[in-house]
This record gives sequence, C-alpha cells and structure tokens, in this order.
Amino acid sequence: MAEEQEGMTTATPPELNERAVEGNGEIDLDLLMDVPVYLTVEVGRRRMTIKELLALASGSVVTFDRSVTEPMDLMVNGTLVARGEVVSAEGQFGLRLVDVVSPKERLQQLGS
Repeated sequence: MAEEQEGMTTATPPELNERAVEGNGEIDLDLLMDVPVYLTVEVGRRRMTIKELLALASGSVVTFDRSVTEPMDLMVNGTLVARGEVVSAEGQFGLRLVDVVSPKERLQQLGS
C-alpha cells in the first residue's frame, strides 16, 4: 500500500500492514521483540583536558564523579533504564538492579 503526499510516495511494507496494528487498534509489540539493543553500565563520568588525557600511563588512576557506594547506571542504547549494584555472576561482572526507571520517565528522557 502506498500513500501520496505532495508529490512524494511512501510505501508501507506488507508485513507492517498485516501485523503492526491488531484489530483493536493496538500496536503488535511482537515485531520489536527480536530487535537488538546495547546495554552498558556507567561507572561515572569525568571531564579532562587533552593534556591530562595524554599524560595517562599504565598504573594511572582516573577518578570519577561517583562514590563507590552509589549504584551504577544501566543504559540501553544510551538511555538510563535502571540503577544497580555490581555483583560477580559465574566469574563475570553482573548488575543487580535496585531501581528501575519508570516507563514514563524513560519516555521523558527520549524527548530531551
């Protein structure tokens, strides 16, 4: 199906026409379930000059703006979704979530 708007034609993929909107007008979220996202844990932030950056060497310690007792931020594609404590899980780092950002707050972050 194609739409025309001021001399431009846009086509909607057939799978979206058939599956994206269910009979009750709701969007079928199953289409999004296999979309990959990037999760990152932010330890903290630090601003430094290029001179300070170039002075770093093996053994240098870079301090961040966060205390070791504060929870780490869990980001999904750059958007804060939760905070948690670092744990060891099967020999790897993990994050035990202690606070999950509400969907309303996440949407507000996307708008700013």
